[in-house]
Amino acid sequence: MINLGNNSSKKRKRYSQMSEINVTPFVDVMLVLLIVFMVTAPLLTVGIPVDLPKVKASALTDQKDPLEITVKIGGEIYLGESKVEVENLIPRLNAITELNKEARIYVRGDRVVAYGRIMEIMSLVNSAGYVKVALVTQNPSDN
Repeated sequence: MINLGNNSSKKRKRYSQMSEINVTPFVDVMLVLLIVFMVTAPLLTVGIPVDLPKVKASALTDQKDPLEITVKIGGEIYLGESKVEVENLIPRLNAITELNKEARIYVRGDRVVAYGRIMEIMSLVNSAGYVKVALVTQNPSDN
C-alpha cells in the first residue's frame, strides 16, 4: 500500500468534554468565605458596652440565650439593646419571657455604678417571680 500523504488511515483525535469537576475555584471561594466569617464573628457580639468588674469565677454554660438587663454609669437601664424605664422593666420582661419565671436573666452593671442600684434592679426582677437572676462579671484575664 502506498501512502499518498493524506493520513486517512490514521484516526483523528476527537475532543471530548471533560467529565471531572474543577474544584480549585470552589475551594478558593470557600477559603475566602471562611476568612471573612472568622474576622466578622467576634464583631457579632451585641450588647451595651459597660466596664464590667473583674472577678475570678467559673463561667456559666447555658443552651438558651439569656436576657440581659444592663445598668449604665448614668443609671440608664437597658433590656437587651433597648432602653427602658424602671417602671416598664417588669411588664417588658413579662412580655419577652411570656411569663416564664424560669427564664435566665443576667444583670450587667458598670463597675462604677453603685452596688445599691444594681441590687434594686435584681430585687425588682426577683420580686416579680423570676428565680434565675445572675450578675455578669468579667474575667481578669479577658482584659
